[in-house]
Amino acid sequence: MNPVLHGLAANPALPAELVDRLIEIAVADVRPNLATGLTSGLAADPSRDLATDLASALAERADLSRAQARALAAGGPEVAVQLAYAGRLTDADVDPLTQPQAALALLDEGAGRPEWARVLAADPDVRHREKLAACPGLPADVVERLAADPDVRVVAELALWTTPEAATRLAEHPHAEVRRAVAANEATPPAVLSLLIGGEGLAPARRCPVCDREVPPFVHDPHCPRPDCDLRAGAACDGSHRSTVHETRQLALRNPATPTEAVVRFADDPSSLLRTELAARHDLPPHVARRLADDPVPGVRAALAENPATDEALIRMLASDRDPEVRRSLAHHPQVPLDVLTRLAGATRIGPTLLPRIEAATAAEVVELAASPHPTVRMFLAARRDLPDGIRDALAADPDAKVVKSVASHPGLSEARLRAMVDRYGVQVAAMVAANPDASPSLLEELSRQRPPAKKALRAIARHPRATATALAACLADDRARPVAAGHPALPPHLVVELLNHADEAVSEAAAANPSLPRPVMETLVREAHGEAAHD
Repeated sequence: MNPVLHGLAANPALPAELVDRLIEIAVADVRPNLATGLTSGLAADPSRDLATDLASALAERADLSRAQARALAAGGPEVAVQLAYAGRLTDADVDPLTQPQAALALLDEGAGRPEWARVLAADPDVRHREKLAACPGLPADVVERLAADPDVRVVAELALWTTPEAATRLAEHPHAEVRRAVAANEATPPAVLSLLIGGEGLAPARRCPVCDREVPPFVHDPHCPRPDCDLRAGAACDGSHRSTVHETRQLALRNPATPTEAVVRFADDPSSLLRTELAARHDLPPHVARRLADDPVPGVRAALAENPATDEALIRMLASDRDPEVRRSLAHHPQVPLDVLTRLAGATRIGPTLLPRIEAATAAEVVELAASPHPTVRMFLAARRDLPDGIRDALAADPDAKVVKSVASHPGLSEARLRAMVDRYGVQVAAMVAANPDASPSLLEELSRQRPPAKKALRAIARHPRATATALAACLADDRARPVAAGHPALPPHLVVELLNHADEAVSEAAAANPSLPRPVMETLVREAHGEAAHD
């Protein structure tokens, strides 16, 4: 893709007549390939990918008219689908026979016509039928037809999204892959999920994805060298469809509609994957949770530690767990007591993140946390962006750099406080100060002149809406800040034009997308591109 054209296509200042000309270029380049009968929407010619990329960039414009959207839809199935999902095409703009993918996108959005589903259910392309099977609100006769589809991929996709009634019928399908999909469908009735997870009361499945391809017993090589192999990792079948049955149970355990009484039996299952899924369930009974708290696999205990259903007694027990991942997970528990969180902060690396318990802290607890003698606890609190002014300002003056860094981007901090942070801690806090929405243009300029350069600060400055031309010019010296600065509207037009020819395509594309790019330059670029397209 020509990065300059791609950038122009996204430029919000591009005049409507130039948008029209870019649409002509994109559609003209792709139309010859469409004429060859590629109804699947797959590119046969790499040059078509370039035109499709341009059309896709144009399709993202917020100012597209309906006429422009209709014209772009001729730029290939992928673009028509993009426009359909964006609400730029209606059922009056799409023909399901010539634009099946766009029709499927509208059906998926609930904006298509019911009769389209009947047409597409007979489509010879299995991918189209598979996509149709995932669409909501299908007519009953279409559901019946898809449930009897000769390709199991279509039936499995239907099973994943269909109604409780259809899911109940498909639970008895002879193919294990279909049953697996039924187990993941949250509309499947609880009684049916109990049958699937237990295996009793249903006739055994006769086929699975493994024995469809290989003669049992077969275990898929985790380093399978075959480029056309689509078997999942861990796939195995000894006649019992072992891996698919295991995945069915895993998905049923993950499904919140599966009854509690049907899942508790897996607390002692040999599979740690199944025990992990059980440990994460929000309906976990306390006596089962206690058993899982002693599980030998840290991943199981970590899932339990973060589970909102885990009570305070177990939280306090897990706070002493020998595994750091368990303790980190516990810190993300929404009801972890503050005294436990304080202990975790001193013994576990958690990082400057906004923890659920901190976010939910009451006004009185915020005061308590702000006065904590533990800097890490104050750092957690400083990650909130709704702190009272007094507490915010106190944290900005904290003697610990990590606390100051955490609060530095908090809106409402005064210019004097932001400067004081930089004076005390320099590059340690510069990037977060530069990200503060209230950072002044003059402060951003000063940060851009720091020596040695604070590279993370330059990247934050390049994104800041208040950055000046002087500050942005300094950002151009950093490889990672340069593409961001190239697209900033405050960058002087002459620099924007110079960057159009930069060796880094990300930079030239950003410059072309910059609304400060002079209109005459836009016109020249489009005229040259239009001439090249006409010549080709």
